[in-house]
Amino acid sequence: MPEAIWISFAFGLGLLVKTVGLPPLVGYLAAGFALSGISAATDITIEATDVLQHIAHLGVLLLLFTVGLKLKLRSLVSREVIGGSLLHFAITCAVFTPGLYLLMELEWQTAFLLAIALSFSSTVLAAKVLETKRELRAFHGRVAIGILIVQDLIALVVMSLAAGQSPSQWALIVFGLPLLRPLLYKLLDASGHDELLVLLGLLLALVVGGLGFEAVGLSSELGALVFGAMLANHPRSQELARSLWSVKEIFLVGFFLQIGIGGLPAGDALIFAVIAALVLPLKGILFFFLLLLFRLRARSGFLSALTLTNYSEFGLIVASVALPEWLIPLAITVSLSFVISAPLNRLSHSLYERVSRPLVRFESDTHHPDEQPISLGDTRVLVMGMGRTGTAAYDWLYESEPHLIGLDSDPTKARTHQKAGRNVVFADAEDNTFWQGLEMPKLEAVILAMSDIEGTLIAARMLRRKGFTGYIVAHTMYEDEARKIRKAGADEAYLTMSETGVALASHIRDTRSPTLGTI
Repeated sequence: MPEAIWISFAFGLGLLVKTVGLPPLVGYLAAGFALSGISAATDITIEATDVLQHIAHLGVLLLLFTVGLKLKLRSLVSREVIGGSLLHFAITCAVFTPGLYLLMELEWQTAFLLAIALSFSSTVLAAKVLETKRELRAFHGRVAIGILIVQDLIALVVMSLAAGQSPSQWALIVFGLPLLRPLLYKLLDASGHDELLVLLGLLLALVVGGLGFEAVGLSSELGALVFGAMLANHPRSQELARSLWSVKEIFLVGFFLQIGIGGLPAGDALIFAVIAALVLPLKGILFFFLLLLFRLRARSGFLSALTLTNYSEFGLIVASVALPEWLIPLAITVSLSFVISAPLNRLSHSLYERVSRPLVRFESDTHHPDEQPISLGDTRVLVMGMGRTGTAAYDWLYESEPHLIGLDSDPTKARTHQKAGRNVVFADAEDNTFWQGLEMPKLEAVILAMSDIEGTLIAARMLRRKGFTGYIVAHTMYEDEARKIRKAGADEAYLTMSETGVALASHIRDTRSPTLGTI
C-alpha cells in the first residue's frame, strides 16, 4: 500500500517545515512534488491512486463540514460578502479574459473559462489557515469564508453550464433541509461524547451531505458545508468539530499530496504558473479595495484579502470539466499560490503592523461594520474572550462587580451575550488599531480567557505597553504557554485542567462531609 509510505514522507517534510515556522501543509505539497520528481528521475512509478484521491476527497468534505459547524449563515447576508465576491468575480473575468485572449492567442471561450478558474480563491487553504490561527469566527475570517462560499456557488453554476448538465428535479429537496434541523439536533444530543459523535459527523459529512447531494446532481462539497451549517447553532457543534479534528487532518494530507503527485510541469505549464503567481498580488489588492468600498476598516480588509490571495482547487474542478488540457498548468498554478500564500498568512498580523499607516488612509470616514470600542469608560474588570471560560468568569463576577465588560472577536457571539443581558462588545485583541485608540481610565483587572495563545500574548503585551499596572490573569492548557504569557506581562497564568481539579477539590472541602473528616 504505497499511500502509507507517501503519507509517512509527507509527515517528515511537514514536521521539517513546521520547525522553521511554516504551516505543515507547505511540507505536504513539497512531499507531493518530491515524489513526482523521484518518479520522473527513476523507474519507480508514483502517481495518484484511487485510494489517495478518495482520501483527499474525504478530507475536503470533512474540512468543509467543520467549517460549516462554525458558520452562522446570517453572516453571509451582508454587503461586504455578497458585493465583494460578485464584484471581484466580475472585474477579474473582465480583465483576465481579454488579457489571456491577446497574450496567449486563445479562443474567447477558453480565455473566459480560464479567467473564471483563476478568479476563485481556495476554500481549503483559507479554511485551514484560519482554523490553524483560530480566526474562523473573527470578523475578517467570517468575511473571507463568506466570500469563498459565494465563489464556490458560482463555481458550481459554471461547472453545470460547462458540462451541459443541470441538477435533477430532486435537487429541490434541498430547500426543505431546514425542516430536518430538529431531527439532527436530537441525533447530536443522543450521540454522547465518544465514538458515536465521530460517526455521526462522518455520516452527515460524507454520506448524507456528500453522497446525498451528488445523487441529486449537486456538489458533494456543498452538501458537506450545508449540513455542517445546519448544526452550527447547536450548543455541541464545537464539540463535534473537535471530535473530527484528527480524522480530518489525516485525510487532508492526502489532498495536498495529490496535488504534488499530479506530475511535474512542462516548460509552458511552468511559465503559465509563474506568470499567474506574479499577478497574484493584484488579486489581493482588488479584494482589499473592494472590502474598503463596503466600509470595512483597513485591518479587516487586509487580513481578509490576504486570506483570499491564492488560486482555488475549485479552478481545477472547473478545468477537469471544461478545460482538461489546462489541468496540469492550473494544478501547478494552484500549488505555487499555496506555497506563496500559506507562509504570508502565517505572518499576516505582523505584516499588517508594518504597512498599517499607509493603508489606514484609504478607510472610509463612515461607520464600519467591524467598529470597535475606543473607551472602556468606568469599567474596572475586563474579560477578554467570552467562550465557556470567559462566560463563567463574567457570570461569577457579575453579582459583586457592576463595572464589568466582556470583549470577543466574534460579533455574532457578542450579540448573543448582549441578548442574554451581558455587557459584551465586539473587539479583536490582535488588532493593533484597537489598542492604539483604546482608553481604559479606571481599569483595575483583566481576565484573558481567549483560546488563542497568540491573541493572549498580544493582549498581555499591549496592556502593559498602554501603561496598565493592574492585575492580569490568564489560562492555558500547557506549562510552556503559561511561561510565555507571564513573560508577556500577565501576573499569573493558570493551567486550565489543573485549576479544574482544584475547583473540584474545593467543592469537597466546602461541603465538610463528616464521612471525609477534615481536609
